[in-house]
Parts: sequence; structure tokens; C-alpha cells
Amino acid sequence: MSLSPAAQKSLAKWHSMIAKNDFSDLPSIVAEDAVFRSPVAFTPYPGRDLVCLVLCAAASVFEDFNYHRGLMDDENAILEFSAHIGGVQLKAVDIIRFNAAGEIVEFEVMVRPAKGLMALGNAMAAKVGPQVKAALLRS
Repeated sequence: MSLSPAAQKSLAKWHSMIAKNDFSDLPSIVAEDAVFRSPVAFTPYPGRDLVCLVLCAAASVFEDFNYHRGLMDDENAILEFSAHIGGVQLKAVDIIRFNAAGEIVEFEVMVRPAKGLMALGNAMAAKVGPQVKAALLRS
């Protein structure tokens, strides 16, 4: 089974954004009510603006980011990647769920090893921690 045509289009756009390091069109593929599930926080981050903020920040802290393989069904994509943050190597997966319109409705990240997770958490806290906290307080 493969992704729906609408989800395939959005995933291709996501890969293009990653390749170009240009996320200006990210809101066009993220649903208004999307949620981001962080590997370092229990509470999901709700809403398009917060999802886009976190994804853009994450893209800026990863170095040598590279997707290796993907598993897909009609509405889900699981993408394995490697990267590093400073001298800390990590492996991870992006678990992305799409709606019928092909918009991202849920984006979850899982990271290993623990040292990589800690490096990511620290880098993200420094990059957008106060903005994320303020947005969560407003929601």
C-alpha cells in the first residue's frame, strides 16, 4: 500500500523543503489543527503555527540531515533519518500522518540514543524554548 496521491504530493514538497533548506511553504502542507509530538515533551504541541515553528527550528539544529528509508500506507509515512548536533550522532524517525487533503495532521519524532535525544532537547530549548512555552500557555 502506498500514500494517497494528496499525501504523496505533500511528502514530495516536504522532501523538497528539506533539500533546499527553505521552509517558507511549510504552512501550505500542515493542517490548521495539526499536532507535533516531541521526543522530549509529553504534551503535544497543537496548531499549525506551533508545528511549523518546531519543524523549522529542528531543521536548523540538525547537521548533515539525511533520510535513509521510508515506510508508507494510505495516510502515514515513517521516515528514518540520521543527523548530528555538534559532535553527537543520532538516528531517528519522523512519523507523519496526513488527512484526506494531504495535509500533515500529526508529526511525531522519536530519537536514539539518549545522548542524541538530550542534545536535540538542549538545542531546541535554546532555539525556541521560550516561544513554545508562550504558545502553549496561550492555547
